[in-house]
Amino acid sequence: MDITWYGLSCFRLIERGQTTVVTDPYSESIGLPIPNLKGDVVTVSHDEAGHNGINHVKNYEHILSGPGEYEIGGVFITGLAMHHIDNEQEIYRRNVSYLIKYPSDLTVLHLGDLSHIPDQSTIEGLGEVHVALVPVGGGNTLSAAMAAEVIALIEPNYIVPMHYAMEGLNLQLDTVDKFLKAMGVSRVQEDETLRVLSSSLPEQPEVVVLLPQIGD
Repeated sequence: MDITWYGLSCFRLIERGQTTVVTDPYSESIGLPIPNLKGDVVTVSHDEAGHNGINHVKNYEHILSGPGEYEIGGVFITGLAMHHIDNEQEIYRRNVSYLIKYPSDLTVLHLGDLSHIPDQSTIEGLGEVHVALVPVGGGNTLSAAMAAEVIALIEPNYIVPMHYAMEGLNLQLDTVDKFLKAMGVSRVQEDETLRVLSSSLPEQPEVVVLLPQIGD
């Protein structure tokens, strides 16, 4: 499986001969150039310009924007309600995370705009997660310290940070360095694409910082 990042929370998941999934495509209003995206399935974590730019994805056949269980072309996708609810402050922010399982048994968890630590039953319900795509830049999402805590609970093989400050982005977010410090990572692996093979998963959780393929 190849995972490519296009900025903010937008990724493309490709496995040869299988359904291609695009997550949280964004609109130009967030300040980033629009990439050339093609995919069979588009997932949308919530209805905001940084996450719902489905009109910028070509050739898609399915849009997933809510909780539920879906099977598309042999790929199992589970939409998980992980909304932010604060009754005391009367705050409600919708967020749907997606657990994506390919026929090779590789599982990717896209946490969307998660902003809280999920409870134990939610974590246990995820099962084995090979790749976690985790918001780390604060704002309306997890802070660096909270993201590190969520990762410790999920225990994925690979951790890919997303939704953090980058050149051109007009959202006020923390840099990825703050997250790396919270994780105790001094030397980080940077790649244009993360290639995940079920036969060679790292035994210890590995943080991979992807370089945004903007304009591709």
